[in-house]
Formats: sequence, structure tokens, C-alpha cells
Amino acid sequence: MNKDHQLSDDLLHRIRLLDVLNQITQISLASENMDDMMSGVLDLVLELFNADRAWFLYPCDPDAKSWGVPMERTRPEWPGLFVQGVEMPMGSNISELFSDLLSANGTIQYCPDTDHPVPPFIAEDFSVKSQLITALRPKIEKAWAFGLHHCESEVVHGAEDLHLFQVIAHRISDTLSSLISARQNRENEERWKFALEGAGDGVWDWNPKTDEALYSKRWKEMVGYADHEFPGTGAGWLEHLHPDDKDRVLSTIQEYFAGNQPFYVIEFRMRCKDGSWKWIFSRGKLVSRDDKGNPLRLIGTHTDISDRKQAEQQLHIAATAFETQEGIMITDADNTILRVNRAFTEITGYAANEVIGQNPGILRSGRHDADFYAAMWKDIQRTGGWDGEIWNRRKNGDICLEHLIITAVKSPSGTVTNYVATITDFTMSMEVADKIKNLAFYDPLTQLPNRLLLLDRLRQALASSARADRAGGLLFIDLDNFKNLNDTLGHDIGDLLLQQVAQRLTSCVREGDTVARLGGDEFVVMLENLSEQPIEAAAQTEAIGEKILAALSQPYKLDKFAYRCTASIGVTLFNDHQQALDELMKQADIAMYQAKKAGRNTLCFFDPKMQTSISARVSLEGELHKALEKQQFQLYYQIQVDRMSRPLGAEALIRWLHPERGLMSPAQFIPLAEETGLILPIGQWVLDTACAQLKSWEQEVLTRHLVLAVNVSAKQLRQADFVAQVQAAVQHHDINPMLLKLEMTEGMLLENIKETIATMNALKEIGVQFSLDDFGTGYSSLQYLKRLPLDQLKIDQSFVRDIVIDSSDKAIVRTIIAMAQSLNLDVIAEGVETEQQRQLLLGKGCTHYQGNLFSKPVPVEQFEALLKQG
Repeated sequence: MNKDHQLSDDLLHRIRLLDVLNQITQISLASENMDDMMSGVLDLVLELFNADRAWFLYPCDPDAKSWGVPMERTRPEWPGLFVQGVEMPMGSNISELFSDLLSANGTIQYCPDTDHPVPPFIAEDFSVKSQLITALRPKIEKAWAFGLHHCESEVVHGAEDLHLFQVIAHRISDTLSSLISARQNRENEERWKFALEGAGDGVWDWNPKTDEALYSKRWKEMVGYADHEFPGTGAGWLEHLHPDDKDRVLSTIQEYFAGNQPFYVIEFRMRCKDGSWKWIFSRGKLVSRDDKGNPLRLIGTHTDISDRKQAEQQLHIAATAFETQEGIMITDADNTILRVNRAFTEITGYAANEVIGQNPGILRSGRHDADFYAAMWKDIQRTGGWDGEIWNRRKNGDICLEHLIITAVKSPSGTVTNYVATITDFTMSMEVADKIKNLAFYDPLTQLPNRLLLLDRLRQALASSARADRAGGLLFIDLDNFKNLNDTLGHDIGDLLLQQVAQRLTSCVREGDTVARLGGDEFVVMLENLSEQPIEAAAQTEAIGEKILAALSQPYKLDKFAYRCTASIGVTLFNDHQQALDELMKQADIAMYQAKKAGRNTLCFFDPKMQTSISARVSLEGELHKALEKQQFQLYYQIQVDRMSRPLGAEALIRWLHPERGLMSPAQFIPLAEETGLILPIGQWVLDTACAQLKSWEQEVLTRHLVLAVNVSAKQLRQADFVAQVQAAVQHHDINPMLLKLEMTEGMLLENIKETIATMNALKEIGVQFSLDDFGTGYSSLQYLKRLPLDQLKIDQSFVRDIVIDSSDKAIVRTIIAMAQSLNLDVIAEGVETEQQRQLLLGKGCTHYQGNLFSKPVPVEQFEALLKQG
């Protein structure tokens, strides 16, 4: 019976232990911090042991200099004796008590008539009748003391109570270990974050499994967001990555998660709240994975490196600029050569290691006396520079004429530290001019004159015809069924045929006549000095045409293939310098198609009755007058960008919103406007509308820096009051004239060049910019080009179109860019349609572009929407 009773007491005690431990667990789970947990446990102890006071002491260290009471709980009639958080000096009595407690390795019960009477200083100072006390030993930090007081009466606890008290102490020790460890981790992390934030870095913390993310205040400020604005997900960050960087960043993260990289380190561009982009250097480390090895927590930093990237770009630009087409030599203040560029080596023949450390006198030709150099240095000392022509000697002994610019570089205090000399070899410039002339005016396959040279000669032939009162003839020649040859035997065989056709055509004409290739299988023969009698001139032309037909119909040997070919020829005569070039070409073209319809391998003369479109032309001229009156014109805008696709400006392009024909491009009406003189009021409308648009853009941050390019015709430029017109438009709309750019074509420079230069200089004085449009399609004299106050050369789209596949176009583009650099001009390419074209242009030094790759010409509303989209 007693044994059964003992088993029942043990079971009740175990149940009590479990209940108490469960209560402590619930207190821990419900507590938000360590203080709440400690307070809850002490309240439980007061109730379990019917005590008057329960407390924690820390540190329980006899060697410590001080100790304190982090927490105590009391019954109302026995108030607390200590102020929490106050450190108290360690006395000998407390030190001895702590020593006994730590050596006991268990709970000590202090009460009278036992081995551990209540120490007198405790009994007297704290009104204690009996107490329980034990040491708590968490795994982190020093030991704690945990105890309770009975102040009302002496209480002696039995073995079960002592065991229960010790079990509670063990559970508290374990809980303290966890809480202290968590607190230290938080403090360490806060210190880490504080240090990084103090250094200007942003901090991020990402769970790849749930995509939850935390971003520090500094991280958000870095990209312009307030603390509450940025989404707390990894996807939110991913949406702000630059499209060109996104795949690379994701790949780097996966490589790091796979263990292929020791750290996550990457640079990328990130979109800010205002739409701008910042370069970010991001570092991170994986700090935890789940049971399956999947990443759970990645923490790291963001550093804004935009300034560094900009500095790197500026250094790259500076290095690129140093390797210009002009020779550059840098010396110290004593005129000892420190550095030269590659162009210097090409011009002088001296390698860098042959001149560095030498005096520039190594280049002297002997053609200048001492007075020449004395005057040069006097100018340098007086003005800080010298600019002029000089004879120098190359390494191989050749004497060459060079244009030399010397600039003194001074420190902030005004002391000369270096001299920079820029050398332009006039000989090389002439070679470049000859190359541009050949590429621009001759067909690279047949070496015949191209359309540009043909039109130039036709213009001269018309004038000569009028003076001599003699007729001329134009024969438009198209090979029959040429496409079949290309499709069956290939383009290389087709090229062989074209070359042989060119040779046969040349052999059929007289000295002084012109044979030109327009492109494809189209050729033109221009005959001059025919009879003044129309019938006789027609007979002379027909005889040569028949000779051509016979020559072209002879068999050809094309590599290993034998081939026969015929041609269709259209003929028109001219004897009036007032005839338009395009009109003559059109007449010959119409006649050629009549020859095709007549069965091919024949010749047809142009009949004016064929030209049924003349009436349509007259009608269109009348409609142009109405278009001006009824304001049917509208400007479209095509964006111009830099190498980073950032908008620089736009070209204004006129469109006609015809009430019946719909939207008409300039090609459909501008030539007629030029011929009829309507180009003058149309040009004035374009100029005025463009200035009004610039004024409108001035009000918006996104558009106030844009430069607007406006096409100017030759007739506009040659008006006596053109300068006054532009000045009036600028003043009327109160715009910055530096944002207005007038585009001219090379053809405008062929006549009245002196007046053109004077007009441009007058407008340049008020700040208006100039761009030479369609550069490379005509021939501009280098001497005149050097005198023109240009800001920009524009590479014609005809060279850009096939730049990827046509080596001649590549050569022309490379030469134009070199020319622009040698003249210190900006260069922009138009007609950029593909990324491959842009990359090729960039590789050759062209960093400004215009074309459908970025946007086709659009109305102003769509243009401004495009800018807002970035």
C-alpha cells in the first residue's frame, strides 16, 4: 500500500514538473524580448513557491568589479530592494556568497538551523527569513544568480520543491543561451549594417526561396526611393535592372548558388525613381541553406559607382582622343619629349622610343632660320600658344609641309608644366581628299563615273550646250534579263558581266563623252557636241546607240561560262541649260521602258506625249499653294542619340497631310517646291515652327537640352535676307540659338561658296550650329571645307545601309570619320537601322546616330512620349 502511494507521489511530481516546464515554454513563446521572459518566469516562481521576492543577479562572478539586478518581482508588501540596471560595487560578503554558489553546483537553501543559515547581511538588510538560490550557467557570457526570498516567515522547502526549482533554473539557462545568442547576433548585424551605412553603402537581405527582401534606408536613398516606397521583394529589385544587364546578373547569382564562385560580386545599372540610371557594385554572401541545400538567406551591400564609371569613361575618351588622326607630341617645360601618339609616328616615321627624351628639334627641316623659331617662342610665351604652317623633316629625310599648333599647359599658379603640339600633315590630307573623291564619284566595281559625277557632268554639258548652241544626247541602258544571270550563276558572275559591259560601252563612245553606271545593271551614256540641227543630232545619237547594241550583244566569256546578253536603250536629247537634270533622266528612263515593251534589244527615243505625268505635276503645284494657305504641313521628329542611346536632339522633317492623298513624304513634293520657288515660304514655315517647338521644349527638363536640326535648301541660303530671317525667328521665339542646327547638303557648296561662307559666319556669330548633310555623296573641296564654320558632318545613309557587307562603304565611312576628326568636327551617321550597323560605326569612332533603330520620324506627341519612356 505504501509502495503504491509512493508511485502516486512520483507521478504527481512528474506531472507538476511537466506543467511548470510547459508554463515556462509558453512564457518564452509569448515574450517579445528577454525582459518579458524574465519577468514572466519570476511571477511564476513567486506563485509556485509562495515567495515574497524573486530575482536575477548578473554577473554571478566573485572576481567581477560590480554586479547588478537585471530583474526582480515582489509581492506588494515586500517592495523591490534594487534599482534595475544600476551597477553596484562588489563587496567581500557578496563575493563569498557567489563563490559558495558557484562551487555548490546546485540549489542552496538558506534558513536557520541548517548547514546554510541566512547570511546576516542578507537577513538584516533585506528582511529575509529564508531563501533559495542557484547559479544559472548559459552557454554564452558569465553565470547568473537566480533566487527567491521568504520575508514574512521562515519556509523550509522539501526535496520536491528543491528539484522543481533546479529544473526551472536549467530551463531558464537554456532559454537565456538562446536569447543572448539572438541578441548578440542582432547587435553584431546592426553594428555591421551601421558600419556599412556609415561608409555610404546600402545593405540588402534576401530570401531566394520566398523572394522576401529587406533593403536598408541608405540602399533605397541610393536609387531615390523613400523608406516605404520600394517593394520588399527580390522581383522588385530585378524589375529595376537595366535590360542589357539583367541576364548577366541572374547568371552570376546562379553560378554563385551552384558553388562555382566564392562570392557574389557584380556591377550593373539600376533604374532610379526619376528614370535615370546608376552604376551599382553589389557584393553578397550566402549565410544559410535549407535541409536540401537550397539557399535561404543572401545578404550583401550596394555601392554607388556611377562617378567611378563616369571617370573611367572620361579616361577612355581622353585616351581615344589622344589617338586621333592628328599627330600629338607632349613635352615637359624644358621641351623634352615625354609622349607621342600613333599618328605622330605615322606622320614623322619616328617610333615613340626614338623620340621620347629628345628635343623636338630632331624634326627641323633646315628651311626656317633662327628668327622664325624665336618669333614662334615669343608668341608662345606671350599668348600661350602658336598656330601656323611649318616645314619638317621625316625620319627618311623627306621634307613635308605641316600645320602645327603648340599650346602651353599651365599649373593653377600660372607656371608652364608642359607643351602640347598637334601636327597635321597636309600631304596626308591631300591623299585623303583624293580617296574621298574617288570613292564618292566612281563606281568601285567598274571604275566608271557614278550618278553624282554623271549629274555634275550633265549640268556642265547643259551649260556648254546652251553656249555653243549644240545638242547633246542621254542614253539610258538597261541589260535585259540580268536578274536571271545572278539567280542562276551567282552575283560574282554577274559582276564579271557588268565589268565587261563597262569596257564595251567605253569603246563605243567618242573621247569627251561620259559612260556612267547608276547601279545594278543600269548604265548611262552622255553624248556632247552633237549637231545643232535636231534631226541630225538624233541621227548621230541613234548611230552610237546601234553601235552599243551590237557591241553588247556579242558573246561574253564569264569565267568558264559563255553568255549572251542584250540591252534596252532609251534616248533623250537636250540643248537647253534650263532643262532640269532629273527631268532629262526621267525622259531617258521612260524611253528605256518603251524599248523594253517593244521587245528588248532595241532603242527608243523619248516622246513628250509619253509623259502623261506632266499634268499631274501642274496639279500638284497648285495643291502646294493651297497647302501653305490651309496649313496642311506638319513637322515630324526623328531622334538623334549618343553611344549610350541617350537623346541629343532630333531632326525636323516636314510632312504634307494631303486631304486626299494622305501623308506625303518630302520626296514627293520638295523637288517640285525647289523648282517652283515654293521652297522659300515652306522653308520659312519650317524654321518658324522649329523655333516654336524649341521654345516649348525649353519648359521641360526632359527636352530643354535637345538640339533641333532643320534642313535648309540652297535657295533659302542664298536669299539676301536669310540671316535676318533666322535672327528674327530666334528673337521672336526667344530661344537659345545654340539649340538650333541648320543642315546643308554638299551640293549647296559647289556654287557661290564665298557668299555661303559669309552667311554661315554671320549666323555662327549668334550661336546657330551647322551640319553638313549627306556628307560623302558629293565632293567638297578640302580648302573650302576647312573654312566653313561647321559643327558636324553627317554620314549619308547610302553608306550606312550596306556597311555590314560592303567593304567600299566601310572604307568611305572610316575615311569620313577620319576627316571629321582631323577638322575637329562632330560626326553623326543617319539611316542606322540595325544594331550591327551601330556597332560597326562605333568601332570606327562614330558615336552619334540617327535612324529607325532608335525611332522613325514621328509627330511631336509620339516623340515626347518616346523620351519619357527612356
